[in-house]
Amino acid sequence: MQKQAIIIFLKFPELGRSKTRLAATIGNENALKIYRELLEHTHQITKDLDCDRFLFYDKESSDKMDWEADKYTHLVQVESDLGGRMKNAFADVFNKGYQNVIIIGSDCYELSETTLNEALELLNQYDAVIGPAKDGGYYLLGLNQLIDSLFHDVAWSTDQVFPATTKVLKEKNINYTTIIPLSDIDVYEDLPERLRELLD
Repeated sequence: MQKQAIIIFLKFPELGRSKTRLAATIGNENALKIYRELLEHTHQITKDLDCDRFLFYDKESSDKMDWEADKYTHLVQVESDLGGRMKNAFADVFNKGYQNVIIIGSDCYELSETTLNEALELLNQYDAVIGPAKDGGYYLLGLNQLIDSLFHDVAWSTDQVFPATTKVLKEKNINYTTIIPLSDIDVYEDLPERLRELLD
């Protein structure tokens, strides 16, 4: 049995620091309300996974999510661009002895426990698994080894992230697969009706 882990990138929910692109349309308080809901969704779909869980916060702080203390390890992202932060998080977890590792953010309301389990299972057959986001990025990346070049020279937060990632995997002859495309929540148009109902 491979030793499995999930990395979850998140910000502690604070007014003015959550979903800034969304906040430009709906205001900081509503954006924080939405982000808290997204975090709770992420909690619900990860708490029962058959793997270890690492919460990587975007900054050092005494504030931590009050999720099950015995299930989640709290760590801090290394200061860098998004690629550097992800690469360092993967390296950290691989160095702890894990073989199959997936990373997600905390803003994909369509993501389910079933999809996460599928990604972990696929890492027993493939060296990389990608969950494409409908905006051209990805909501999940799974690896069974660190591939440095996946995290360099990528135009993060653009529609080029997914094609740039698959291009590297093909060039390196990495055995990879993709899973169901889902939507991240970045702007108002991304909000499903269930979340719009929370707005003041």
